[in-house]
Amino acid sequence: MLYLTLRQYEYVCAVGRHGSLSAAAAALNVSQPALSAALAKIETHLGQPLFIRRRGSAMAVTPAGRDFIVAAEALLSDAARIEDPAHPRPAKRQLHLGCFTDLAPFLLAPALHALRRALPDVTVSTRADGFEALISALLKGQIDLALTYDLGLDAGFHRQPLYRSHPQALMSPDHPLALGADPNLKALTGHPLILSDEGLSAQHMLGLFRRHGLSPLVAHRAATLELLRSLAAHGEGVGISYAAPSYATSYDGRPLLSRPIVGTDLTESVILVRHGTGAADATTARAAQVLTDLFGAG
Repeated sequence: MLYLTLRQYEYVCAVGRHGSLSAAAAALNVSQPALSAALAKIETHLGQPLFIRRRGSAMAVTPAGRDFIVAAEALLSDAARIEDPAHPRPAKRQLHLGCFTDLAPFLLAPALHALRRALPDVTVSTRADGFEALISALLKGQIDLALTYDLGLDAGFHRQPLYRSHPQALMSPDHPLALGADPNLKALTGHPLILSDEGLSAQHMLGLFRRHGLSPLVAHRAATLELLRSLAAHGEGVGISYAAPSYATSYDGRPLLSRPIVGTDLTESVILVRHGTGAADATTARAAQVLTDLFGAG
């Protein structure tokens, strides 16, 4: 025997769509207390919360809530189609993929291409953002998966390691460090450095030096990777970046040399992450496998 009515499915979808009980209640033309009580009964029946309630802020959808809303919207659309054959079919399943800012130029387009090829019935959307913004979006159910560095996640996230990324020293070919052995952090402290304010931040880079008891001289903080590369190519210092394009010139055509920075403790793990440690829904699980096969080190 079915417990939930179509009206109760509408309640959950409306709360997820509007982000608050008051706005959903107004849209449904019911009182806010009645909607709140109905939502509590639904969650009690399901045995898990569909939303995270925070005083003074929008209600955040849990991973279980996101899955419930997707299924509920399809059910409501099917019900409307049964009543009215002219009603349109349910929309395609959607997948929302996030990517860390300085990884996006290297990973996002190949990921999008692979997902569209492997999941032709899924509508894939993407966003590039910083670490904190991606984690917030995962918690709020705004994205399903994220490609990012593993910069500290709690036990509520599922991580899939893909590969290890190592920092590079970028310099003009006539720079003193262009010859001889690859530089280590100590060698770099004797030269002006150029750090990026996007991607892995300047604070993170400086933390690498502090761990080794070193105090580098920062000559420039570049707003973008290409500005960092241009400054390095013009001899303004040594750029440090985990993002290393394969081409050996800056935007304005100046030659640029990239050398790995010596130190096994400098690598950062690139991971595929989703919120929740239980089994993922079928679409998310399939997408995760596609991306692991594409980017995994094997």
